Amino acid sequence: QVQLVESGGGLVQAGGSLRLSCAASGLTFSSYGMGWFRQAPGKEREFVARIGYRITYYADSVKGRFTISRDNDNNMVYLQMNSLQPEDTAVYYCAARGVTTPAGEYDYWGQGTQVTVSS
Repeated sequence: QVQLVESGGGLVQAGGSLRLSCAASGLTFSSYGMGWFRQAPGKEREFVARIGYRITYYADSVKGRFTISRDNDNNMVYLQMNSLQPEDTAVYYCAARGVTTPAGEYDYWGQGTQVTVSS
C-alpha cells in the first residue's frame, strides 16, 4: 500500500531552519505531484508548497523562505524551511496527487511531523 512518512520536524528558534523529508513507497513516485500542507492548532489545514516534474508553487506566506524539492531516484520529497517564524508552528503533512486527480485534491497523505518555532 501507499505510504508517506514525514520526518525532520522539531523545535527551533525564530529565524532558524529545518528540513522536512517525506519518504514515499507503494506508488510510482515520479508520476505523482507532491505537496506539503500544514495545520496549526485551531486552524484549518493549509497549502504550503507543491512540486510537479519541475514546476514548483508556494503559498504567499512561505514564498522566499521555503523550498520544495524532490528526488525521484529515491522517492523523496523535501521542504527546506528558512527564516522560520512562530506563525509557522504547525503539523506539516506530505501529500501525493495522481495525474488524473482533480487540481487541489490529493490521493495520499502522511501522518505529519510537528514543527514548533519559539519566539
